Amino acid sequence: MKEAKPTPLTEARENFLRQWGAMGSQWGINRTMAQVHALLMISAEPLDTNTIMEELQISRGNANTNLRELVGWGLIRSYFLPGDRKEYFEAEKDVWKMFCAISRERKRREIEPALTVLRDCAAATKSEKGKEAVAFHGMMEQLAEFISLTDSVMDRVARSERSKVVPMVLKALGAKMK
Repeated sequence: MKEAKPTPLTEARENFLRQWGAMGSQWGINRTMAQVHALLMISAEPLDTNTIMEELQISRGNANTNLRELVGWGLIRSYFLPGDRKEYFEAEKDVWKMFCAISRERKRREIEPALTVLRDCAAATKSEKGKEAVAFHGMMEQLAEFISLTDSVMDRVARSERSKVVPMVLKALGAKMK
């Protein structure tokens, strides 16, 4: 029997799922978690675990683990339909809200622990003498200051209304607005 030729939509969806998974790996998120998120982002309707497992060819345990993680990040929501025992999942479709959720979670998981280490290292070497110790202390303070500044900028962007921030950022970057 002859297999049906994939449609442009099918090919584009598969390409997006692969690429989003690869990007997730680059950002420190496991590939499957990124692909589950991608699948839910592009799905017109909420999906149940079985559909997600089938679409991505993953195990139930892998699906459940990644779905719980995505719920924890605030990137997807779960709910039950009246009279249906299945749990359904849908992704946040607003890109700005997704950015804010990812920023908050990355701050909690990455930025705050890094700042703590940098500040602890700077405090531990503040009174140290010698060229190497002074250079180390200076670098720790500079890194902490830079990360703290970057963190505060990200906080302000994430708390701002998209309609006010995007034009300001585009103007600052020299982009032409329509």
